[in-house]
Amino acid sequence: MASSTAVSPEDYISELPAEKQEAVRRLRMTILDNLPKGFSETMGYGMIGYVVPHSLYPKGYRCDPKLPLPFINLAAQKNHIAVYHMGLYADPVLLDWFMKAYEKTGMGKPEIGKSCIRFKKPEKIPYTLIGELATKMQVTDWIALYEKLR
Repeated sequence: MASSTAVSPEDYISELPAEKQEAVRRLRMTILDNLPKGFSETMGYGMIGYVVPHSLYPKGYRCDPKLPLPFINLAAQKNHIAVYHMGLYADPVLLDWFMKAYEKTGMGKPEIGKSCIRFKKPEKIPYTLIGELATKMQVTDWIALYEKLR
C-alpha cells in the first residue's frame, strides 16, 4: 500500500486489502495492549504510529520538531506487513534480545532492516513476541536513548 492519507487507525485498516486487515488489526491491538503508558497512538508518515507526545517531549522529532518523537509504526506494504520499532535500531541489546527470542519461535530468522521487521505471511506473525517487544522500553527510556544518540 502506498502512503495512506487515512486520519485514524480504523480508517487506515479499512483501506487495506482484506487479506491484510485482520493481521494489522491484531498487531495494532497487540501493541496497544502492551505498550507502556505515555506513548500515544496516531497516524504519521501514512502509517499507524506510536509516539512520544509533545506533552512529554516538547522538542519533538529532530527531523521535524513539529512532529512527535516516533517510536513504533505499523504499516501494510505491497508485499509485506511491517512493524518499525525505533528501539531495535537504537539499542543493540534490545536487537540482540529480539533476534534470540524470534529464533525461539521456530519461525527461522526474521526479515529485518534497521528498524523494520517485515512479515510476508500474516500467519507467520509472532504476535506474542511483538507484544513483549512493545513492553521492553518505557517512554523515559526511549527519550533518554534518543537524546544520547542525537
